[in-house]
Amino acid sequence: MPLSKLDPSSALIVIDLQKGILAALAATPIDAVLRQAGALAAAFRRHGLPVVLVNVAGAAPGRAEQTRKWGERPADWLDFLPELQQQPGDHTVTKRTWGAFSNTDLETYLRSRGVTQVVIAGVSTSAGVESTARQAHELGFNVTLALDAMADTNPDAHLNSVTRIFPRLGETGTAQEILDLLAAALNERKAG
Repeated sequence: MPLSKLDPSSALIVIDLQKGILAALAATPIDAVLRQAGALAAAFRRHGLPVVLVNVAGAAPGRAEQTRKWGERPADWLDFLPELQQQPGDHTVTKRTWGAFSNTDLETYLRSRGVTQVVIAGVSTSAGVESTARQAHELGFNVTLALDAMADTNPDAHLNSVTRIFPRLGETGTAQEILDLLAAALNERKAG
């Protein structure tokens, strides 16, 4: 379903756009993703809507056939990328699983602010972004996914998430389409 509307009580969730993950994305075009995520964050802040910046500090326990070994992590591993222009009012979530809701305060934070819809951007499309979108959907939030503000190291996995999974979890669109709907939703809120 193409984008239909953005609730006036929406929040932006940006997944894993941090210095430690950037190295893993070396072969992935990420500049446009960073620009779009930065533009979304600036617009949400400008309109007084919550911006949640999520970073990952570890992995869920348990065995898996494919695991990533990060080795020694530099001191700035968790630091958000400068394009996001992190602000004191941003809510930060540090996760240790793919999804940002598991074992964090994210749901409580969003509910305490009356959020009914989340816009999700970041990396990796098929892991952190998809898992967070699934969890948000299961918790009853309306979900919007900013397709040009996300990337994955595996193009096939990215395509699968975008074409097969995301349409079942919410609505998809470009950052510009989301920005246009954000402006319309805020005009509606002011008029009402």
